[in-house]
Amino acid sequence: MSPMSAPHESLLRRIRESGPLPFEQFHAFALYDPEHGFFTAGPLRSAEAGDFLTSPEVSPVFGASLAGFVRAERRRRGDPDDFVVVDAGAGSGSLLRSLLEAEPVTAWATEVSPAARKSLASVIPEARIVGSISDLPQHLTGVVIANELLDNLPVALAVRSGDGWEERWVAATSGRLELVAAPAREVVMEWCEEFAGPVAEGGLVEVQLAACDWLGAVVDRLSAGAVVAIDYGDTAGRLASRRPQGTLRTYRSHHLGPDPLEYPGETDITVDVNFTALLTIARRAGCGVDLVSQEEFLTGLGLRDRLRELRYRELELAGSGEELRRLQVRSERIGAETLLHPRGLGDFRVMVARKEPDAATATSER
Repeated sequence: MSPMSAPHESLLRRIRESGPLPFEQFHAFALYDPEHGFFTAGPLRSAEAGDFLTSPEVSPVFGASLAGFVRAERRRRGDPDDFVVVDAGAGSGSLLRSLLEAEPVTAWATEVSPAARKSLASVIPEARIVGSISDLPQHLTGVVIANELLDNLPVALAVRSGDGWEERWVAATSGRLELVAAPAREVVMEWCEEFAGPVAEGGLVEVQLAACDWLGAVVDRLSAGAVVAIDYGDTAGRLASRRPQGTLRTYRSHHLGPDPLEYPGETDITVDVNFTALLTIARRAGCGVDLVSQEEFLTGLGLRDRLRELRYRELELAGSGEELRRLQVRSERIGAETLLHPRGLGDFRVMVARKEPDAATATSER
């Protein structure tokens, strides 16, 4: 594709008119611009023929396992009639489809992609598919799930400089986009000082203000319930080794893509989620919090027991000669095992933040 694509030209024009852009504005344009955004103007991205697969597309067992979490939360709160589940950034609807088959409950979804919203409409009523958290009903009781959403929310970029910080903004030179140094804004410096963790000179930090704002808005919407945020990333201390180069990267057609400035609107732009920031925001809102790996979370919901059943059933079918059915069970087993792989999806982090009606809960972090 030519570097002078329509989104590229639109960005150049905007920079010529207003000057360099804070990186989060570029990031928001590249992913969510109504006319040019990767998610908002393109086809369904979370699909075999798209650009990436998330856990619900890898295996329907993921949604079925989360149904167990939803069921337990519902019973924990006395089976209220107004209990709901919200899939935030719901994509194709694959998570909700398998979850609702196992645990029928009133469901809502937030999603900005027209292609994804069309797919979601086959799972839940269109009236319960909205654009953002602010479009949901007030005073929700239930579970809000964000699976691989927060890594895509726009970030600012900051670089450690001496005992302070610089930002990286997006400018244009000779028709090409490039990162340039800019003084750090106060809100960026404050976030870095609190959440960046140890960063050596020249280290790059993705400043996740939007993710923190999103979590704050969700907790504020909940009267009682739980937020389940599942994503790649870690605590600030454990992200320290990734700071020399930063974690900003792109994906396209199921592979790592080019520099994020090269093809705006044509690639997914993502970062490792800083869970230290999210845990802090949740605690400040009065939530009890827990942070575990996806492998530990799904094991706690009985996935390893399900795997044992699948292996036994596969052996039974091999002995009976039912080859087609054996292959179907084998495929289900392999998909479920992928969800637990310690060097893949199993190493994702799962943050559970619970809010009680009095917002006064103990906190714990494993």
